[in-house]
Amino acid sequence: MYPTLGRVPTHELFVLLGVVAAGVVFALEARRRGQTDERLAFVILGAVVGGAVFMRLGTWLQHVDLRDNASLAEQWLYGNRSILGGLVGAWLGVHVAKRAVGYRVRTGDLFAPAVALGMAVGRIGCLLTESPGTPTSGGWGITLDAAAAARTGAPAGVGLHPSFVYEIAFHLVAFVLLWCWLRHRSLPPGESFVWYVGAYGVFRFLVEFVRGNDVAWEGLTRPQLFLMATIPLVLLRIVVQVRRGAYRDVLHPAPREQVPT
Repeated sequence: MYPTLGRVPTHELFVLLGVVAAGVVFALEARRRGQTDERLAFVILGAVVGGAVFMRLGTWLQHVDLRDNASLAEQWLYGNRSILGGLVGAWLGVHVAKRAVGYRVRTGDLFAPAVALGMAVGRIGCLLTESPGTPTSGGWGITLDAAAAARTGAPAGVGLHPSFVYEIAFHLVAFVLLWCWLRHRSLPPGESFVWYVGAYGVFRFLVEFVRGNDVAWEGLTRPQLFLMATIPLVLLRIVVQVRRGAYRDVLHPAPREQVPT
């Protein structure tokens, strides 16, 4: 566990690096697609602000009795950070900013590869500072010493699932597929982001079983309960689009013409 690198907080450093990486990818893709409207700066600002606020406050409402929850100030200063909350906040921030500045062009195809790479980089900070996961008998587990176990609340001396490594790998694969393949296919505007969110939701639901988060109800964690309520809506949208033939170029690409010899 490396809570700091020198005097710099590790988690915050990699979150910043993730934001920078996402910004570079966003700018490159916007230029490639010819989306260079100055109002995009406000859209990006909306995503960053919304993501930051909801990442901090996304885990605040944990108890039905509001008196059992931390105050908003305590949650902001000391509360857990939620990637799912950050994604929801960024999505809301983008829509609020677009409405405020009158920008109506779909931006999901710009955000999809940017978010995937940014998440991969940001999760390195989680890997270096947070509890890895549940115990595993596999030889790939991460073993914590007594000091690291006490800091993270995880058991010491046993192999633990490197759940953040799994997630980093997922986002890197998603980025490669989005950047090298899907962005060159004919899709309705914004649909690549829908695919990415749907895939991540399913993956995150499954990886939660080895994350070691607190169980909230019937063996499921709070992120899993949230995903059970939201991801079916995303997947339903994808199914509807498939039935409409919106993904024909991706699912059934036309054969290449043979060049006469």
